[in-house]
Amino acid sequence: MEKSPEIVNRDVEWATLADFLRHPDQHLRLGVLSGRRRVGKSFLLRALARASGGLYVTAVAEEAAPAARLRFATAIARYAGVSPDLIGTGATWEALLEAAMNQVIRQCGPGGLLVIDELPYWMAHSPELPGLLQLLYDRSQAGDGPAGGRIILCGSAISVMNDLLSGTKALRGRASVDVRLAPFDLATTARLWGIADPPTALRLHAVLGGSPGYRDLAALPPPQSLPGFDTWVTGTVLDPRQALYSRSETEYLLREDPRFTGSTLHYAILGAVAAGATSPAKIGAVLERDRTALTRPIEALTSAGYLRYLTDPLWDRRPVITIADPIVRFHNLVTLAHYDLVETGRAAQAWQAARATFSSRILGPHFEHCARDWLRHHLAEAGEDQTGQIAATVVNDRNGRARHEVDVIGLRRQTGRAVITWLGEAKATLAPRGPADLDRLVQVKELLRQHGHDVSGSRLAVFSTEGFARDLAAAAGRRDDVLLVDLATMFGAAPADRIR
Repeated sequence: MEKSPEIVNRDVEWATLADFLRHPDQHLRLGVLSGRRRVGKSFLLRALARASGGLYVTAVAEEAAPAARLRFATAIARYAGVSPDLIGTGATWEALLEAAMNQVIRQCGPGGLLVIDELPYWMAHSPELPGLLQLLYDRSQAGDGPAGGRIILCGSAISVMNDLLSGTKALRGRASVDVRLAPFDLATTARLWGIADPPTALRLHAVLGGSPGYRDLAALPPPQSLPGFDTWVTGTVLDPRQALYSRSETEYLLREDPRFTGSTLHYAILGAVAAGATSPAKIGAVLERDRTALTRPIEALTSAGYLRYLTDPLWDRRPVITIADPIVRFHNLVTLAHYDLVETGRAAQAWQAARATFSSRILGPHFEHCARDWLRHHLAEAGEDQTGQIAATVVNDRNGRARHEVDVIGLRRQTGRAVITWLGEAKATLAPRGPADLDRLVQVKELLRQHGHDVSGSRLAVFSTEGFARDLAAAAGRRDDVLLVDLATMFGAAPADRIR
């Protein structure tokens, strides 16, 4: 089944879902697709349903159960080309699910597809739905139900979708695919928006991330230069009149998950983390609350996908808590910090005042994150199977006099030590990087050797937003273990020809 040309990227996800439909199993098969709002789930599944001749239905927020069942019945009738009365406007969920599966099998055979998008909206008033889907699945497996058929369940409430297949839940062990749709990377986002200038595209990605749904919300055309980016920011995410206003979008995202109450405490936790509080104790100190009182709200924000725990695979340290969503981070660090200016129409002044914060607290960490993602992807493309985990870490010298933050480390764990495969520096600065960056990585490599780790095969990487000084390029050229990566390379405009 050929992927629709309107779908950007998503080759792996499309192939996975197409194989799911084509599987020779003559019994009912279940699949799950999840991801944050605006990431393109519905767009992908509508295209899949069109390509396969399947039935796509979507739940509606805050719609009562009778209206939802009527909407489902109408969709089935339209798909079958009959009057909704023939389906039964008062039909139960069980009867509607059976009718839908019978129709897709009748029209498309055993691979007939039913997509239920935004399932958590239906589950809010009809929590029995997963159990009914389990019943339908089990009956098919026993030869007493639909002879085939494929169902894909989709939702933006990440905690609900994660819980759907967990523990003792009804659908545990019954879904054959569980696809998590991630935002686009730097290069794909630049192509989608039509931005040819890498520094501009990096900044847009740092504000919005790679969720493709934001493109159609922007009232202004995509920026093509750094001055244009300034104009674009003040006219979109810092304009209260626009759909892309960061406060409106953040509140919209946080309301998506029914397990997140949107209380003042939850917003305060997000603000504390955005400001640099990376552990429950530090969050508690900022909010003047006992850390034990924050356990449940932090867990709720994490399960809903708004906070993430970043682990350091090199040392046995507690994970670092960070903001998971770029626009939530931007809202907390830029919009809220200059809220009076933004709300009174002085977005240009607010943006001018926020430049230093944006560079240090948003652009810099985002570039480091993108550097790690880029290295993972391109090492995989180059067939590097022995790289291991790629993360960030901190290395202390033996005397404890210095603390070295390492933006990129690749490692494999062995008994009692780690095999270090990569050490990298990633800096979003205004000047080209120089030999000092390479010298620092050599020093960190030696410190790791002193700590007992295997650095014999370690390679070094320097990532830069502003290129490299001639003496650094010359030094790297004399070695076979150094990789220099600029923005053009990260955006696919130049080859990464020194990965080896």
